[in-house]
Amino acid sequence: MSEDGKKSGGCLCGGVRFHIDSEIAKFTACHCEMCRRWASGPYLATNCGENVSFEDEENLGRFKSSDWAERGFCKICGSSLFYFLAPAGQYLMSVGAFDDQNGLEMKNQVFIDHKPDCYAFTNQTKLMTADEVMALITSKD
Repeated sequence: MSEDGKKSGGCLCGGVRFHIDSEIAKFTACHCEMCRRWASGPYLATNCGENVSFEDEENLGRFKSSDWAERGFCKICGSSLFYFLAPAGQYLMSVGAFDDQNGLEMKNQVFIDHKPDCYAFTNQTKLMTADEVMALITSKD
């Protein structure tokens, strides 16, 4: 926790820092091909909603990876910082970028049907296929 009570984190080189207002307790592992290429393995992220603030935004890069999302990274060191789900305005922040990752629990694995056989998690989580994730993203409810 930072001095103002917000959870904080940043990239490897310190060129980008962020703060969130919401409490976080769980995270998701994404096994889609884009996330695996971007994170060099499953992308571990926690949904921080809209309340994310950044310091040193001149070092923050954004890459529009699909019609509905952007991926955020440090322009200096290349650290993966977030997946921004544009329709919902939600930041899914990289778990590894938080200063304190203690107490977080993996609850979901998405794009499970895209996961290669070279790794496996042993904890029990909800498993969702690509079709199930896309239905959730595109639902109007």
